[in-house]
Amino acid sequence: MKFIKSLYIHKQFYIYIALASVCFMISFWIPVFFSIACIITIGIGVVLLVDLLILYKEKQGITARRILPDKFSNSDDNPVPITIKNNYSFKTIIDVIDELPVQFQKRDFSYKTELNPKQSHNFEYLVRPVERGEYYFGHLNIYVSSILKIVKRKYQFQNQQMVMVYPSIIQMQKYDFLAISNTLTEIGLKKIRRIGHTAEFEQIKEYVKGDDFRTVNWKATAKHAQLMVNQFQDEKSQPIYSVIDSGRVMKMPFNGLKLLDYAINSTLAFSNVALKKHDKVGMFSFSRKIETFLPAANKLTYLNRILESLYNVNTLFYDSDYSLLYAQLKRKVTHRSLLLLYTNFEHLSALKRQMPYLQAISKKHMLVIILFENTELDSIINENAEDLQSIYHKTIAEKFAYEKRLMAKELQKHGIQTILTAPEQLTINTINKYLEIKARGLL
Repeated sequence: MKFIKSLYIHKQFYIYIALASVCFMISFWIPVFFSIACIITIGIGVVLLVDLLILYKEKQGITARRILPDKFSNSDDNPVPITIKNNYSFKTIIDVIDELPVQFQKRDFSYKTELNPKQSHNFEYLVRPVERGEYYFGHLNIYVSSILKIVKRKYQFQNQQMVMVYPSIIQMQKYDFLAISNTLTEIGLKKIRRIGHTAEFEQIKEYVKGDDFRTVNWKATAKHAQLMVNQFQDEKSQPIYSVIDSGRVMKMPFNGLKLLDYAINSTLAFSNVALKKHDKVGMFSFSRKIETFLPAANKLTYLNRILESLYNVNTLFYDSDYSLLYAQLKRKVTHRSLLLLYTNFEHLSALKRQMPYLQAISKKHMLVIILFENTELDSIINENAEDLQSIYHKTIAEKFAYEKRLMAKELQKHGIQTILTAPEQLTINTINKYLEIKARGLL
């Protein structure tokens, strides 16, 4: 039974059979073709036996391995390396069919190559997940045929390999490297002039030419009989919270990725940068209830806890309760903090319903509302309207885009910092705003 399951007929075999059948048909009118047809049939039988013998004489003629990481990065291209070794003593033709997880909805993956005797071959392909969760790979199927191309032998390896898809680790590492090397400006992040002094005292030191006279410590000067000045350093360890609205408004997809996942990826990358800048980082997620709360901390190891919490954030079809968010922030976040609220409003009326709670939050904290532009409307707005229906569509699209700009102005009018961004530019714009607030000393 195992032999039968592993045996497949090569398509070239059917060509040989068709040739023999044609000869038998012609022999009805031309008898000499009957002998030719018999010879071809016998030849096919002999070649078939030879092909079976050489393919099955080796118990493990082919070895293959799919190398998977522990985690995939959501919304990024993740490589899947595969290594194959030909243990036969002759050249083989290899057809690789990998059973990808059902989430990718790809059933036509195929890779073909030829291997010389005892030769190894490595290759990789890319997968782009757009949902967090567990992804199960099926069998790695290898179909082997000889140069005779009569039959194929099927090998199977590594069934049910599982990989967990986490928020975008690749994106986080990208901004991590840029933050360490201080080259954030090279990818469009602003370099902002720092204004004034911070209030965090570092040490008292001797005056040197160029020091600010306003920092002279007169008591220390009198004690040491020489000018002494206070030295200050950039204020650090300020509490910063990423607040993620996990209500139904964050279910909207752009390029296959939900707004919630854009917010999660941005939170991870931003939290990593903020920790590198020695600030305390925490997070909220909420809809009808507070689903996740992590108090702000400034340990680099805290990033793993944030990553695990973000992995479990999901959205349901509920309206978010901003009164609950206000009450929980008042109870759990006692110090003035920077709050980055990832949310979305499609209508100005929806924003106005929540405005009293947003204003109340902004009185105690530095609140930044992050809204998403509907980039799907750009193609409708930019196209030429040639009939009445397209005019309607273009007018409605322009109305929605205009309302988003009105929302940003309405928030700014009430003293609330606002980011209106395309989903793809979310992380860059969020870090820009963070650097601007830190540089201007607004927190």
